[in-house]
Formats: sequence, structure tokens, C-alpha cells
Amino acid sequence: MSTVGLPSPRLRAQLSPARRATLQRRIRWIVAATIAYNVVEAVIALSAGTVASSAALVGFGLDSIVEVLSAAAVAWQFSSPDPHRRERVALRVIALSFFGLAAFVSVDAARSLLGFAEVQHSTVGIVLAAVSVVIMPAFSLFERRTGKELGSASAVADSKQTLICSYLSAAVLIGLVLNSTLGWAWADGVAALVIAGFAVREGVEAWRGDACKRPVSSLTSENADTCDCC
Repeated sequence: MSTVGLPSPRLRAQLSPARRATLQRRIRWIVAATIAYNVVEAVIALSAGTVASSAALVGFGLDSIVEVLSAAAVAWQFSSPDPHRRERVALRVIALSFFGLAAFVSVDAARSLLGFAEVQHSTVGIVLAAVSVVIMPAFSLFERRTGKELGSASAVADSKQTLICSYLSAAVLIGLVLNSTLGWAWADGVAALVIAGFAVREGVEAWRGDACKRPVSSLTSENADTCDCC
């Protein structure tokens, strides 16, 4: 995850205490809303996937659980009076969430492509995926903007997690629609593998702390602006 676009430590220091408190409170509200939505999404997707014998929907529900874990890591970080002290741990949890997401999606896609699981028609699944395609990008954009202003690498990383989940929602939606209309059961599997690749990349960057391959501690050092990014 790149620190390009994040404020330097000096700029973060210029935030007034009132503004910083407002941004931290906003982050807590964003992650709370994200967690609540994804819990509901997971329950509906897993239920609908079981009824329709849809591996794609079951994978979608498992992905929602991974998203809850990522958002919970940020919520835990910002429950501290000094959130930056918990940045490293939160980033590691988010990175593991990315890897978990990639693993779930890859297994689900492989099962579908190899013919071990067949995506069935599910009206509930199509509606759920369509709603997520609209809601998740809005959550991601709001958290990303807030995280950048606050200078929080973990909040920006979590916003990427949310955005990838919206891509997955779109892939599931396309796959379910194509399967229902054209009988292309392989469509969502191919799209899911592409998304899994993005998830692995973002997980690696979150684990490293930034795209410059520096530790997360560098975000709080005075040399943070001197990164020679590619």
C-alpha cells in the first residue's frame, strides 16, 4: 500500500485537535457501518448460497466475513487515544485479511472452473450483489478520503479492502446474471481469479507498510517524505 497521497508527519501535526478528533470519530463511524453491513451481507449470501447450491454466493459470504475482520482491525486501532501506536498491528491484520480473501476467492473460483461446483440462479443473490456494487464503493471512497487527511495508512488500506470487495460484488453479479441468462457458469470464476490477484498484491503492500517497501514505522518518522518511490 503506497504512502503516496498521505500527509507527511509535519502536515499531520498541523491538524487541530478538534479536526483530528472529528476525523478519528468519522473513521469509527465508517468502520462501524461497514461491519454492520457486511454482517448482514454475510448472513444473506451464505443463506442464499446454501439454498441455491451456489459456490459463488457462499464465497461472497465468506468474503464479507473477511471484510468484517479488516474493518474491525481499524475500529480497534481508532479506539485507542493514540491510534498511530496501533498502526503496525492493524496493517498486519488487514494484510492477512487480503490474503484470506484471495484464498477464499481462488478456491471458490477453482471449484467452479473445474466443475466441482455449479452456480445456480438466485434472485436474492443478484439483488444482494447489485446493492453491494453501489454501497461498497461509497464506503471505500469516504474512508479513503478521511484516512488520507488523517494520515492513517491502515484506514487507507481498509478502504482498498472495501473497494476490492465491491469488485468482487460486481464479479459475482456478472457471473450470476450470465449464468442465469446464458448458462456461462465459468464467468464468475474467471473474474474472481483476477480479483484474487489484486487482493494478493494489496495484501503484500499492506504487510510491507507501503509501496516503497519500508516498515510502517517510517510513516511516523521525519524521513517519511524522502521515500524514493517508483
